[in-house]
Amino acid sequence: MAVRHRLVKTDPRTVWSVLADGSRYADWVVGTSASHPVRGQWPQTGAAIEYEIRLGPARLTNTTVVRRCEEGTGLELEARAGALGTARIALELRPWGEHCLVIVDEHPLQGAAGALHNVAVEALIQIRHRAMLARLARVCEDEAAARRDGSGRPPSTPSEAAGQGVGGGGDA
Repeated sequence: MAVRHRLVKTDPRTVWSVLADGSRYADWVVGTSASHPVRGQWPQTGAAIEYEIRLGPARLTNTTVVRRCEEGTGLELEARAGALGTARIALELRPWGEHCLVIVDEHPLQGAAGALHNVAVEALIQIRHRAMLARLARVCEDEAAARRDGSGRPPSTPSEAAGQGVGGGGDA
């Protein structure tokens, strides 16, 4: 199984708020370009979102269904990827001091992905998880920074994220 973790430098409540918003799935899941709820109230068990994957001019639409939800601490998803089959993706949130340790565990369930599952596939999943957790951390940490600075919005440029604001800054 592909298990990976990352320390996100904000509280678990902020991380959960991102995970619990089905319309933000594409913000942190690598490979997706858009997402929207299609059934139920995300992230309640049985709820589903539809997401789009763009491969050059081709657009593929798939769904992800919530199989288990422990509000604030855990989310288990079944991602459907057409002919490739399905995968179980479990996300666990643990308080770590003032931060949040996010643990992701993914493995194929059905279809070609399950039949072809091997060490090479595990390595690819690990690379994808590294990128996905980095994106999730960025989204959550930006959201927390926006709340702290009172703007209500994440920084829109790297200089704003560094606290320099618009128009430069730094040491004067």
